Parts: sequence; C-alpha cells; structure tokens
Amino acid sequence: MNISTLDWGIIGSFFLVVLGVGLWASKTSGKNTSEYFLSGKSMPWWLLGFSMVATTFAADTPLLVTDIVRGDGVSGNWVWWAFLITGMLTVFVYAKLWRKSNVNTDMEFYELRYGGKAAEFLRGFRSVYLGLIFNVLVMSVVALAAIKIGGIMLGLSPMQVIVSTSIVIVIFSAIGGFRGVVYTDFILFSIAMIGAFGAAYYIINLPEVGGLGKLMSNQLVLDKAPMLPDFSNKSLIIKLLIVPLAVQWWSAWYPGAEPGGGGYIAQRMLAAKNEDHAIGATFFFNIMHYAIRPWPWILVALASLVVFPDLQSLQTAFPHIPADKIGNDLAYPAMLNYLPQGLLGLVLASLMAAYMSTISTHLNWGSSYIVNDFYRRFVKKDASEKELVNVGRISTVLMMFLSAVFALNLQNVKQIFDIVILFGAGTGLIFLLRWFWWRINAWSEIAAMFASGIISILFNFTQVGRTLFGFSDASGFHAGMLEDWTKFPIVVLATTIIWLVVTFLTPPEKQEVLERFYKKIQPDSAGWKPVIQKSNQDIVNNSASNSHLPTGILATVVGTLLVYLVLFSIGNFLYGNTSLGLGLAVGAGFCTFVLMGLWKKIRKGLLV
Repeated sequence: MNISTLDWGIIGSFFLVVLGVGLWASKTSGKNTSEYFLSGKSMPWWLLGFSMVATTFAADTPLLVTDIVRGDGVSGNWVWWAFLITGMLTVFVYAKLWRKSNVNTDMEFYELRYGGKAAEFLRGFRSVYLGLIFNVLVMSVVALAAIKIGGIMLGLSPMQVIVSTSIVIVIFSAIGGFRGVVYTDFILFSIAMIGAFGAAYYIINLPEVGGLGKLMSNQLVLDKAPMLPDFSNKSLIIKLLIVPLAVQWWSAWYPGAEPGGGGYIAQRMLAAKNEDHAIGATFFFNIMHYAIRPWPWILVALASLVVFPDLQSLQTAFPHIPADKIGNDLAYPAMLNYLPQGLLGLVLASLMAAYMSTISTHLNWGSSYIVNDFYRRFVKKDASEKELVNVGRISTVLMMFLSAVFALNLQNVKQIFDIVILFGAGTGLIFLLRWFWWRINAWSEIAAMFASGIISILFNFTQVGRTLFGFSDASGFHAGMLEDWTKFPIVVLATTIIWLVVTFLTPPEKQEVLERFYKKIQPDSAGWKPVIQKSNQDIVNNSASNSHLPTGILATVVGTLLVYLVLFSIGNFLYGNTSLGLGLAVGAGFCTFVLMGLWKKIRKGLLV
C-alpha cells in the first residue's frame, strides 16, 4: 500500500496531539496514587463515558466483529450483544454501590466485603492474576490485531509493529496516568469513530460492492445479514442466541462486561465525582457500545464477503502475510486497502487511536492492581506516594513488554476471545450476588475462580476436552461426543455447584465484617436480614435508598429493551426495511419516556 505524504501528515499530527496531552496530564498525575490511578475522584460523567467506550473500541474489535460476521453472520454478535443486560444492571443497580464503597480499586473491595486471611489472599492473588497475567493476555490480543493491520496496510513485520507502537504507548501511559488516559480517550474515540464511519461509507460504495442496496441483495451476503439466527436451525439458535441470553450474560467475566461491574469500568465509576456521575457514565457507555458503534464494522465485514469470499482469496491477495496469521479477521484491514489518500491516513490514525486507547487503559488499570493491591498491601505498606507512582510506571513497562511477546505468538483474535470467556464462566453470579446475599464469603470466590480456570483448561487443552468436544472441520463434521456450544453451560453449571457447596461448607464471614459492609453500602435488606437481626447496633440507614432495587431492575429491563430497539432500528434502516425501522424507533422512544420516569425515582434515591 502506498501511503501518501498527506496520510503520514495526519498520522504524525495525531501522535503529536496524544503525546502533548500526556505531557500536560503528567504535571498532576505524578502527585500521588489517587491522581495517577483515579484522577482525584473528580471526573465528570461524559468524559468517563467516552473513556469507557473508547477503551472497548480496541484495534482488535473491528477484526473480531468481522471474524464473527464472516463465520456466523451478523447474528453471531449476540455472543457479546448479550452482555448489554449486565451492562444495564451495572448502570441502574451497581454503579451507585461501587461509588458508595469509595475504594480505590475493585480488588480493594475484597477486604471491605470479606475478612481474614482468605480475603487477603483473594485480594493479593487476583491483583496479580487479573492485573498482570490476565491483563497481559487481553492486551496481547489487541496487539495481535495491530500486527495484522500493520502487516496488511503498511507492509510492516510483526516485530516492527510491536516495537514502534509499544514505545509511544509506554511513554504516554507512564507519564500521563489516568487523567492523561481519560482526556486522550475523548480525542481518540472521536477520531476512531470518524474513521470507522468514513471507511464504511467509502467501502460500501466501491464498484466491487455496488452500494448498500446491491450489497444487501448479494447472494454471498444474504445468509450472513440477518440480525437473528435461523430459527429452523435449533443448534444455531442455542449457540448464538439462547446460551448468550440465558446463561452467558450473568455467568461470564469479561473485561468491560463484568457482571456487577468491575475492572476498568469500576475504575471509572470510582473516579466519578459522585454516584450520579457514575451512573450517567455507564449508561452513556452502554448506548454507544451496543447500539451505535457496531454498524460500520458490520457493513465492512459484509462487504468483505463480496471482495474476499474465502480465506484463499485473502492469502492470494496478500502473499507476504504469514500463513498462521491468515483468518477471517484479516478481512477488515484487507478492505481498508481500497481507501483513497487522506481518508486512508485518517482511518490508520483511527485504528492507532483505538489501539492506544485500549492498551493505555489496560496498562493504567493493571498497574493500579499491582501498586494498590499487591505492592502497597503486601510488599511495602509504608511506601511513599512517589515510590508507588514509580512502581506503577515500572509495572506499565513490564506489562507492555510481556503483552508484546505473547502477541508475536498468537494467531486468531476470536480464538482468544472464546478462551477468555470460558475462563470466567461460572464466576459472574457471585459478582452479582455478593452485594445482596450475606452468606457469600471469600471462600466462595476462591472456589469459583479456581474451579472455572481448572475446568476450562481441562476442556480446552487436554485429552478429556478433545474426547468430549473434538473439533469441527471445514465441512462442519464434529468429531466430539458433545456439541461445542455445550462447553460453556457445562463449565458454568460445574463451577456454580462447586462454589455453592463450598459456601455452605465454610463458615460465614464474621458478624463485624458483615455489619461494617452493610452499614457503609446499604444494599437492599432482603438478603441481609440475618445480619440485621443479629446486630447489636442500628446498621440500617432508614433515609437511604434501601428499597429501590425493584426500580433498578425494572429500569434495567426497560434500558436493555431501549438499546436493543435502537440497535435493530438502525440495522433495519441500513437493510432498507424503512417501515420496520420506524416502528422500532417509535418503540425506542416509548422506552425512553418510561426510563426517564424511572430515572427520576432512582436519582431521588441518590440525593437522599
């Protein structure tokens, strides 16, 4: 691909702006760990909302969506669209609880909710497991996408891509801290979305594609375009719709879609000015993430089926790409080769923006675990703020290096996505219930964490897994005893049984620990009656919003329906189904009206 001077000028200007913001933010970010990791807990909802959605727009996201669409069709996106339900629960139920906790990280929450050595172990182990090991794995997937984009669009080797991007990101992330990440996220997301929509518009109107009308009537696209799977295919319905909507959303842990909130989503809620801003940020994120942002990627993915109908056509078009890097996800950067000068530079800058936004967030979030929940808690409790900030910067460099090494040895984006989903299977229910059910203890979480991981390894990497689930070849032949979609529900069921048994076999948390948590958070009292009745003090704040859980759940249902209606309305307009699109839009308007009334009740509770 020939990159013009104009394109390089756009890319260079983009890097200068990002580094400039990082240098500006460094003036305050290095003062203490609260500034470096949470920006003093003073951020407004709109900045945090943009930061959330920018972080989840990684360089691998359009590649993942393209892989899904080319493989299972548009309806295959239910594998992540289903996470909207837990996202809306976070908005209307959990966001205010996180902000009330006033912890610095969601790992610190463990020693607020639980007590004793088990709570200490849980906090320390998960801070390293999620902050370093799991976080590095997720970042390596994003880096793999950057390698594929750089190889297709710039002709760079994997090593050239990794080294060049890592240097810029580490400098920016290490000096700017959380404030630098959030402010640049706003810029990065704006650039990323302009590039995504601009690329989709141009590619759809390529002579090879013929415009939106011809695209949707193309025989290669017809079977892939529906937003719901073929209801006559029971196996497909179960895999693409029933499992995600009935099981996955509440049972799986995945970065950015944690049941009950967590990770970098929790980090941003904790950085908000107050509970009101935490809720506003997460609601904005869910609308943008699920309803608006997917469509330009979906359209490009459908267009790629016309230009590159199979993997062989991709290999033929790009013979310099290593065979182990050829996959359906490669079709997205392949389509970007058709962009003209100027727009090409903007799109390249947008993909770099998406990559930098996600990696910088993961670096800052991961290092917050290492510093706050491991180093300061277990290594050096009396460390100075300056020392802690320096440890955060060192851990940033280490995580970037490790993720680069892993990325050079990965092959496929969706493959890692599936493994990550499976590794968290069965743990999500605990994250939802631990706020509202007093009986859950630290051993419940420990049991769920290890059970999910061990069973997932057993199914994915051992002879037992190969015997049970086998493989599917190009003709669709399945060699295992069970269908592949059964893997996830089995892990969820086994993990859930294990942690429930462990919960009732181990003693509950001490009364004083439970009283301290309830008095501070004031969750709904229904699941805490034994603690309240046993307490020698009045731990219930009668003026608190203690009876608004039903309102929050109802708002979750209405909010979820609202976003899905917007998603399908946009899709039907694009597909040429104008009447249905208008009907869905009217339904979305009605849901908005109902949600506004529910929001007034929830907000009134926040102001009590």
